[in-house]
Amino acid sequence: MDLNYSEIQEMLKDSVDRFVRDNYTFEQRRQIIDSGEGFSRQHWQTYAELGWLGAALPEDVGGLGGGGIETMVVMEGLGRGLALEPFLGAVVLGGGLVDAAGSEAQRRELLPALIAGELLLGFAFAEPGGRFDLCHVETRAEATGGSWRLSGRKCVVLHGVAADRFIVPARTAGGPRDEEGITLFLVANEAAGITRRDYSTVDALPASDLTFDGVEVTAEDVLGEVDGAFPHIERAVETGIAASCADAVGAMAAAVEITNEYILGREQFGQPIGRFQVLQHRLVDMFMECERARSMAVMAAIKLDTDADERRQAMAAAKSLIGRAARFVAAQGVQLHGGMGMTEEYPIGHYFKRLMAFETMFGNTDYHADRFVALGDYD
Repeated sequence: MDLNYSEIQEMLKDSVDRFVRDNYTFEQRRQIIDSGEGFSRQHWQTYAELGWLGAALPEDVGGLGGGGIETMVVMEGLGRGLALEPFLGAVVLGGGLVDAAGSEAQRRELLPALIAGELLLGFAFAEPGGRFDLCHVETRAEATGGSWRLSGRKCVVLHGVAADRFIVPARTAGGPRDEEGITLFLVANEAAGITRRDYSTVDALPASDLTFDGVEVTAEDVLGEVDGAFPHIERAVETGIAASCADAVGAMAAAVEITNEYILGREQFGQPIGRFQVLQHRLVDMFMECERARSMAVMAAIKLDTDADERRQAMAAAKSLIGRAARFVAAQGVQLHGGMGMTEEYPIGHYFKRLMAFETMFGNTDYHADRFVALGDYD
C-alpha cells in the first residue's frame, strides 16, 4: 500500500499549512474568539476559494472528488492552529449527509452553495441523556397531511448560532432506542418553534442547544428515506471520528513543538531546562505518542471506504488509541510548562482544552475501547 500523498494532496497540505501559519497565530485566534460570532467569515470564504470545502465532495456538484485522506489533510492542518471555522460540522458531517442521503435535487441545491461558502449546515444529532448512543432519538416528527411537525431537544450543535439549516434526526416510528424509525429533516435556523441557547465549548467553539416545539417542515425537507436514516447517521459520525482524529493529531504535533520551544528557552539553575535528560525523555514520549496517533489517523481515513463491520471497528480503535495519546500529550505539555501552562496567556493550555474536548467527542476513550472489544471476535 502506497501511503505517500499524491501531488494534489501535497498541494492541499501545503496550502492549509501555509494558511494556518500566516493567519492562525495565537493572538490572531484570540481576536477571532473575541469577535462575536466565534469564527471568521473571511477565513471561511478563503477556505472556499482555496477549494478546501469541496475537497472530499464529488465533482458533479463542484467538489474535487477526494475522500477521507483529503479530509484528514485539511483537518490535521487546521488542528495545528486550533482553527475555529465549522469545517467539521458544516462540511464533514453536514455535507457528507446531504451527499449520501439527499435526493439529486437536494444535492444540486445545497452542496454547490456549501462548497462556495454560501451555506452553513449544522448536524443536530446529540440529545440530552443519549450519552454516545446514536440510536437514542426521542425527538419526534409527526406527519400532518403533507408536512411534518417536530418536537424535542438537541444538544451541543457545533456552530449552531451560524448554521443556516440544521440536519435533524427525528423519530417517525418505533421506540427511543430503535435503529429503525429515524428520519432526517432539513430545518431552517429561524423556523418558527425553535428555541436556541448559545454558548461556547471548553475549547472556545460556538455551540447551541435546540428545542423544537411543533416546528413544521415540508415533505421536501425530508433528507433520504423515511424511517431509514440510521445507516447514514452512523456513517456520518464515523467520518466525523476520522476527521476529528486528524484534527487532534495536528493539535498534538503543535503541542509538542510549543513544549519543546518552551523548555529550550526556560532557564533554571543557570541553564535551559531542556538540557535535563528527564525532560528530554518526557518530550520524546510525547513525540512518539503523536506519531503513533498519526498512524492511526491515517488508518482511520483509509478504512472509511471498507465494509461496515471493518469500518466500525477501525473507528473505535482509532478513537480509543488517539484519545489516550491526546490525554497524555496534553497533560505532559502542561506539566512541562509548570504553573504557566494553565494560564490564558500561554498557548499550551488552549491545546490542552482542544484535546480534552476531542477525547469526549463522538464517544470517549473508554466507550470506544469497550466498543472495539464488543465488535471483535475474541472467543
